Amino acid sequence: MPTVFLLRHGLTAMTGPVLAGRLAGVHLDERGQAQATAAAERLAVLPLAAVVTSPLERCAETAKAVTKAQRAAGRTPVTKTDRRLLECDYGDWTGKEIKTLAKDPLWPIVQAQPSAATFPAGEAMAAMSERAVRAVRGLDAGFGESAGPDAVWVACSHGDVIKAILADALGMHLDLFQRIVVDPCSVSAIRYTAGRPFVLTSNDTSGDLSRFLPPPPGKAGTRRRRPAASDATVGGGAGAGAV
Repeated sequence: MPTVFLLRHGLTAMTGPVLAGRLAGVHLDERGQAQATAAAERLAVLPLAAVVTSPLERCAETAKAVTKAQRAAGRTPVTKTDRRLLECDYGDWTGKEIKTLAKDPLWPIVQAQPSAATFPAGEAMAAMSERAVRAVRGLDAGFGESAGPDAVWVACSHGDVIKAILADALGMHLDLFQRIVVDPCSVSAIRYTAGRPFVLTSNDTSGDLSRFLPPPPGKAGTRRRRPAASDATVGGGAGAGAV
């Protein structure tokens, strides 16, 4: 089954103190550019079939670094923009300081019961989750058909969007998704199978990603298959790096 790497964009001047949301013209700052380059170098060990990104500048710039590193390695992944990976539409909250928003009556609902939260003049968090999950699952199935069952690909998106996708893969209710941490330019990986999704890593910001390399071709030129791909290994298994 394909493996999707969920990559959050790098830092911007707004990240942290201000809710940038869908504001146009929010670019990576120097820190974010360095983070994107580092993430791209980590992902360069993997033969990516595709790099799909939210259209917002901070994601597009992060994804561009990944594509550049892939091309430097002699690869030409499919590149595309998908609006379903957009940041949540925070409506009237967009562009406001977090310290101000923390005093809003909606804030406790966003924290404790996000499935019930709809931003004023904006999007419901449940709707954001539904579109993002549908997008990633659909894209993953498509790349499995076009690039093969061992395809690896990247979806570059935003913190809350990635948290919602991870929560779905973990079988968690959206109301629990605030327990998940997704740092700037972190990598999270999911393998969707017929039986269940497997979360392979989450909020990974350093280290070698070669453990996620697809299996080499078999002796007859066919792919070496993973046995019982939908089954969890009783006892935990030997890990991806075991020979």
